[in-house]
Amino acid sequence: MAGERDPHVLAGLACGVLRNKTEDLRLALAGRFTAHHGQMIGFHLARLDHLDEMISQVKEKIGHTGRPGSSRRPAVEPSGLVAPFAAQVRLLTTIPGIGDRVAAVIISEIGVDMSRFPSAKHLAAWAGLAPGNNESAGQRRRARHRKGNTHVQSILIEAALAASRTRTRIGARFHRLHRRFGGRANKTAAKKAAFAVAHTLIKVIWTVLATGNTYTDLGHDYYTRRVDPQAHTRRLIAQLEAVSGKKIILADHDSDHPNSGSPGNGESGEAAA
Repeated sequence: MAGERDPHVLAGLACGVLRNKTEDLRLALAGRFTAHHGQMIGFHLARLDHLDEMISQVKEKIGHTGRPGSSRRPAVEPSGLVAPFAAQVRLLTTIPGIGDRVAAVIISEIGVDMSRFPSAKHLAAWAGLAPGNNESAGQRRRARHRKGNTHVQSILIEAALAASRTRTRIGARFHRLHRRFGGRANKTAAKKAAFAVAHTLIKVIWTVLATGNTYTDLGHDYYTRRVDPQAHTRRLIAQLEAVSGKKIILADHDSDHPNSGSPGNGESGEAAA
C-alpha cells in the first residue's frame, strides 16, 4: 500500500502496445487514492491473510488419509481427525465424483455405522435427497424436495456435477436425466439432474459403507446396452408416423437389390413412406 501512486510514473511502466497509450493510461490512473484508502485496504488484506491462516490450521486439524508407498515416493501415514476413518474414505473415493474432501464431509455428517439407517432409502430421506411426495385424490402434483441435512445435500450435488464429467454409469445417468428434464432448453435441467444423481450417490454410499465393498461401476453404456434394438426401432417408427401422418415401411435393400451397390446396402433398412 506504500507503493508508487503518481499516474505519470505508473504510465511510464507500460510495456508493449500500451506504450502507445500512455496519455490514456495517465488519465485512467489519475484518482483520489489517499493514504487513508491505502490503510483501509491494508486492513482488508490483513484479514484475508488471517482467514487463510485459520483455514490452513483447520485443514491440518482434519488431516489426511495418507497414501501407499511406491518405488518413487515413500508411504504417508494417515493423520488428524480423519485418520481413524481412512479405510472408509478409501472406499468412498472409489465412487465417481467423490474425492477425499467430499468423503470426509460425508463421514463427518452421517458417520460410518449404517446400522442406524435400515436401508438406503431411509438415509436418502434423512439427508433430504428423497423425491418429494405430493399426492391427493390419486393425482400427483409437483412437490419440492424434503428438508434434510443441507451439508450432505450441497456436497453430493457438487459430487454429482463432478461425476457428470466421467464416463461412468453415474455420469451416463446424469446426461440421461438432463435430456429428460429438457436439456439445454431448460435452465433448471442441470440442477434437477444433479439433485437426482445426488439421490443415487447417497444410496451407493450407504451400500458401500454397509457392505465394506468398493464401488463397481457398470459402465457408461449401462443404459444403452439394455435397449432392445428392434423395440427401439419400432418406437422410433411410431414416433415418425405420428409426426408425419404417413405409414412407414422398412424396405430391405439387401434382399431386393443384392447387386445394386446402392449406399444403403449392407448397413440397415431404409424408411420409406
